[in-house]
Amino acid sequence: MARIRTFTQTSSDSSPHPTETDAQWSILQADDTRWLQISTYGSDARVSKPKVSQTIQLDRERAALLKEAIEATFPGI
Repeated sequence: MARIRTFTQTSSDSSPHPTETDAQWSILQADDTRWLQISTYGSDARVSKPKVSQTIQLDRERAALLKEAIEATFPGI
């Protein structure tokens, strides 16, 4: 699990990942800060039973940066 500290654009030579997974999101509250938590699960090919594979947490500032990235990638969404 990790709280996102920075969120910046970079160039990439990657291609779409060949496997899919499921994800869940939730809202956390700690003191005066709200967090968006996104958790992903292992792929269908995972040998063990489904369990959380990766969790990220974004505060309001980082969520705004994610929103900007989504709007830049998918204009008009």
